[in-house]
Amino acid sequence: MNIRLKDCKRRRILIANRGEIASRVARACRELGHVAVGIWTDNEPNAAHLEFCDEWVHLEGSTNAETYLNVEKILKVVEDNKIDGVHPGYGFLSENGAFAKALTDKGIAFIGPHPEAIRVMGDKATSKALAKEAGVPVVPGTAEAVPTVEKAIEVAGEIGYPVLLKAVAGGGGRGMRACNSEQEVKDQFEAVGRESLAAFGNGDLLVEKLIVNPHHIEVQILADKNGNVFHFFERECSIQRRHQKIIEEAPSPFIGEDDELRKNVCDTAVKLAKAVNYDSAGTVEFIMGEDKKFYFLEMNTRIQVEHPITEEITGMDLIVCMIQSAFGEDLQIPSQEWITRTGHSIECRICAEDPITMLPAPGSVTGFETNFPQGIRFDHCLYRGLEVTPDFDPMVGKLISKGLVRDVAVRKMRAALDGLYIEGLKTNIPLHKVILDDPVFKEGIYSTSYIGEVKPQERVETDLDYVSLYKKLATVEARRMGL
Repeated sequence: MNIRLKDCKRRRILIANRGEIASRVARACRELGHVAVGIWTDNEPNAAHLEFCDEWVHLEGSTNAETYLNVEKILKVVEDNKIDGVHPGYGFLSENGAFAKALTDKGIAFIGPHPEAIRVMGDKATSKALAKEAGVPVVPGTAEAVPTVEKAIEVAGEIGYPVLLKAVAGGGGRGMRACNSEQEVKDQFEAVGRESLAAFGNGDLLVEKLIVNPHHIEVQILADKNGNVFHFFERECSIQRRHQKIIEEAPSPFIGEDDELRKNVCDTAVKLAKAVNYDSAGTVEFIMGEDKKFYFLEMNTRIQVEHPITEEITGMDLIVCMIQSAFGEDLQIPSQEWITRTGHSIECRICAEDPITMLPAPGSVTGFETNFPQGIRFDHCLYRGLEVTPDFDPMVGKLISKGLVRDVAVRKMRAALDGLYIEGLKTNIPLHKVILDDPVFKEGIYSTSYIGEVKPQERVETDLDYVSLYKKLATVEARRMGL
C-alpha cells in the first residue's frame, strides 16, 4: 500500500533530533523530494543520522539543554537556513506546545499536531476531562489535581484500593507510584510530588484506580488538516520495565480474534482525536483489564518509537504521511476501510543497559555485525566509535520482525537476536532472548506485570561463550566474502 506522490513542492525540512529517528525522518524527506537538514552538536560531530541528510547544521553545545532542548537556538537555525518545516521526532521538543506555536507564528510548519492539541492532550487532567466529555471511558479517579494528601486519601477511599498517584504532567513512567493502603498514600504523596516537580516542572498529582494485571493497548491514528481522522489498528505494549516499553507487537495477542473489541478500541481513539481536532500522526493509549474493559490513559501527540510495527502490518509510511499532513497535502486515503492489516510484527528495543538490572550502561561501540533472516528491519544509530552517554536515552536501535502469523514473527525475531552482535556495550539483547523463549510470551498471555512477576531477568546468562560468538562472527564474514 503505497502513497502516490504528485506535484510535491520541494521544501527544506529541519530534523530537530538525533539517532535512529533522525535517520528515519531524513529518509522520508528524501523519498518526498524534500531537503533534509540535520543537526550536529559538539557532543556528536560524526552522528550516524547525518549521512542520510542533504545538509548539516552545527548546533553549538554538548548538553541537551544547550542543543536539542534550546528553543531559541533552534528557531535561529530555522531562520538562518530558510527552513520550511521542522520535524521534532520523538522526545526533546516533540510535545512542546510553545515550540510548535513559535514555529507556526513564523509561518513554519511544525510536523506534528497543532499547538492547542499538544497543550490539551499533554496535561493528564485536561485530556481526561476532554475524554469524558467526548464519551471516551476513563479510569475512575480525579479529573483535576488533588491539592493535599488528605484529599488524595479521601478520593482513594471512594474509588477503592489499590490506587495510583500520578503526575499531571510528563510521562515515560516517572511520577507514578502504586499505593495499596491509606498509609502508603501518606508515605508516597510528597515523594511523588517532588519527583514530578523535578522531572516535569509540575508537582501536581492525580489519584486513579489501579487496574491490576492490565494490558497496555495503544491505537495509531493519523489525521489531515481537512478533518479526516483514520486509525491504523492497535499495538500491544505490555512488556515494560519501570513503566517503559521494551517489546511491542501488532496486532495485540490479547485482543486476538475479537474484531468487535478491536473495532471498539480503534473507533474510540478516532473519536477522541476528532474531539481535539487532531491533524497529524498520534497515539491514543488505553489500559485494558483482564475483563477486556478499556480506559483512556493518555495521548502521545507525536510519532511513537514503536511506529514501525504498524507500518509493517499496514504497508503505510507514517512519517511520510506526517510530512504531507503538515503541509496541507492530501493523504489520498479514500476511507477507513481502505486501510487493512496483514500479518504480525514485533519490535524489540535494543538498549545500552545491563540485561539483569535493566539500568543504563553507557560505553563505546567498538563494532557490530548483523546476520538477519528474511522479514527483519533494523532501525538504528549504531556505528563504530559511537559513544553512548548518560546524556541521551540508552536506546541504540529497534529490531523489527514481520511474519504472516504471530508464531512466525516470534521465530524470526528470536533468530534476528542471535544475529545481532554489538561489541563494546552491555545491551539488553540477552534479556530479549529469554523473553522470546518464555512460554508465557510465546502464548501471548502476558500483562504489564510480566517483568515483575515472571522475572525473566533472573534467567539471563551472564557468562559469554566467546568461542561460539567468534564462530558466528566468522560465519557472517565468510558469507559476505562469498565463501
